[in-house]
Amino acid sequence: MEHQQRLTSPSHSLASQSSYDPSHLLDTLRERMKLKNDAALSRALEVAPPVISKIRHRTLPVGASLLIRMHEVTELSIRDLRDLMGDRRTKYRLSDAQGKPKPVITAQK
Repeated sequence: MEHQQRLTSPSHSLASQSSYDPSHLLDTLRERMKLKNDAALSRALEVAPPVISKIRHRTLPVGASLLIRMHEVTELSIRDLRDLMGDRRTKYRLSDAQGKPKPVITAQK
């Protein structure tokens, strides 16, 4: 429940976009791959069926590893996949402060 609240809270930049619709992405993939249902899509993407259900109900975001798997299976670009789900963000990386090594502090004698 906590995860669902985090995803749907106004501070989550992707969920707050009115254009965000992961179901459109999933439906388009099913059509392009000529799959009958979400169970077949989950098998094609090699994920558990509840993952597809949670994404469709917006309780789980489309993670980077799944997005890459979608790219591998469909040969659609990552940008095209993001467009299909309505992700209009232009920046995807962490802030400049994150991921940088901490400064080394030397002891004075």
